Amino acid sequence: MTANIPFNIVLVEPEIPPNTGNIARLCAATGSILHLVGRLGFAIDDRHLKRAGLDYWEHVTVHRWDTLEELRSSASQGRFFYLSTKVARSYLAAAFQPGDFLVFGRETRGLPEELLNSNPDTCITIPMPAGVVRSLNLSTSAGIVLYEALRQSGRIG
Repeated sequence: MTANIPFNIVLVEPEIPPNTGNIARLCAATGSILHLVGRLGFAIDDRHLKRAGLDYWEHVTVHRWDTLEELRSSASQGRFFYLSTKVARSYLAAAFQPGDFLVFGRETRGLPEELLNSNPDTCITIPMPAGVVRSLNLSTSAGIVLYEALRQSGRIG
């Protein structure tokens, strides 16, 4: 039964502790798993990280990975969606399924272009119709896409 299969939020080299803390809280609220990949821009015991996650950390499953390749090897049957402002396909065009991995890059640089170029069919973006903003906040982006995935899977309605 797919109802018990969680979604996965993947942060590749996150830099700002409050963003990661907010995403941890999002994972606690939705039963999603948080994956932290590569070098973090903060210590895992950072007070800003802890404060942003409030007292929900005990309700979050967090996995640490040295590389994205290590995670992808471990989840070889998983479907990975790569979020970027550098692609045209809207996240609304994606057909999400429980167990999917939603991959977000660093706040200042996003995901590497070679990763995006090698996965064109699973790269998606959040449209910004006003055209005056380069990108949304990382935790805002994670919330938008995760809640669409939850809606599509019938977990919210």
